Amino acid sequence: MNGWIGVDLDGTLAHYNDWVGIEHIGDPIPKMIDRVKKWLANGEEVRIFTARAQNKDAIPHIAAWLNKYGLAGLKITNVKDYGMIELWDDRSFRVITNTGETCCNHE
Repeated sequence: MNGWIGVDLDGTLAHYNDWVGIEHIGDPIPKMIDRVKKWLANGEEVRIFTARAQNKDAIPHIAAWLNKYGLAGLKITNVKDYGMIELWDDRSFRVITNTGETCCNHE
């Protein structure tokens, strides 16, 4: 693959129930942690794509959490660009390119 894979933090990589504050990030979701580690081992670029990144004070908390769970050094952003080739997120629905049709029968 060329480009980068975006992975949401809250509800995708980390458990999320309610907003507690920028310093609180839930427990890791093992299946996603393992998936990200596999991508990294295969040479893929992975970025944490989270709304939290709009608050620059949140970045050190996210970086510390990533470091704690073996994902140190990943770029943290809330901005997508033309290099993003995939987005893994608990709130997204896939739309078939140029059609407006969903892949999973969501309306």
